[in-house]
Formats: sequence, C-alpha cells, structure tokens
Amino acid sequence: MKKTYHGSCQCGAVRFSANLDLAPEGERSEPAREGPWWTSTRRCNCSFCLKTRFWKIFVPSEDFSLLSGEEALTEYRFGDGGIRHLFCRHCGVHPFASADFDIMGGPFHAVNIVCLDDASDEELAGAPVIYEDGRHDAWDRPPAVTEFL
Repeated sequence: MKKTYHGSCQCGAVRFSANLDLAPEGERSEPAREGPWWTSTRRCNCSFCLKTRFWKIFVPSEDFSLLSGEEALTEYRFGDGGIRHLFCRHCGVHPFASADFDIMGGPFHAVNIVCLDDASDEELAGAPVIYEDGRHDAWDRPPAVTEFL
C-alpha cells in the first residue's frame, strides 16, 4: 500500500519525502494516474540509467516534497532535455529526477528507490520491477537481457 518514505543522498545534504507504493503485485493500491508508469518500479538499460544504476519509481509531483538541500542539487539534461536529472553536488548521488509529460498526466518525479532511507530490505526485494529497453527507445518492452539491471 501507499505510504510516505523519506530519502536522501549519501551525504545527507539533500532530503525528500514521497508517497509511493513498493508493495508486491496483488497488494498494491490503485495507481496514482492512468497508464503503466504508475504500477511498478522500473529498471532501464538506457545510457543514463545503466551507468548510474538508477532504479526508479514514478511519483506525481503532488506526492513528492523536497525537504532540504535544493541549493546542493545540480542538474543534468541530455537528449531532448525533457528530464531534469538532479544530483547532489557534494556526494554525486542521484536521488531523483523530474519531468512534465502530457502522456504521463503532467508533472512527476522519478525517485531512485535505493535512496529511500526508511524502505526495508524486504520492501525493496519485494517491489515489482518492469524492465525497459531504453537503449532502443522501446520503453514498452524489456531488453533481451535483464539480469544485470
């Protein structure tokens, strides 16, 4: 079920909270918005996610709060620049990204779930995962090999 988690970068300069659902299939709350993006965590093989090991869960912006550290964040954009990848300029950790896409119902955050400080190992292990073949811009299907993601 949906609950509030707290997260941070490694050095603690950036802190946030997010209302999200890490429950396994069959125990999940209704998705926040229409569409497949809101039903699972996601692992992708695009050049960014692969190299940063970004394991994301999408959260509507109204379910996300930056608690501290805005001044510690630095931004990186690539491709069409539609996604704001945010990093702590002190420790280099990428706790979340943000974007605003009509297809996804408006503004949202992509939270790096390994930055959640109060998610248990069991919650992380039980969270459902959808694999995306971002390397080939095939976001709706998994790549041929997923074991390394």
